[in-house]
Amino acid sequence: MERIQRFFESQAYGVCTKLGEKLNLSASSIRLFFIYASFITFGSPLLIYLGLAYVINFRKHLRRRQNPVWYN
Repeated sequence: MERIQRFFESQAYGVCTKLGEKLNLSASSIRLFFIYASFITFGSPLLIYLGLAYVINFRKHLRRRQNPVWYN
């Protein structure tokens, strides 16, 4: 069961994990919120999730450009 969970966490952008770290909540409770909210609102939290995934990925690329190895 843990192998399956780690696989999905690594393939799903890490949005719930990152939000859990920022808000000091467990990632599984945030995942359940997204799942239940998606059923109740017919999928609109999916847009929020994808937007957050884009922001996290964009920030990751910005950090790579500011690598201090290239500056002496």
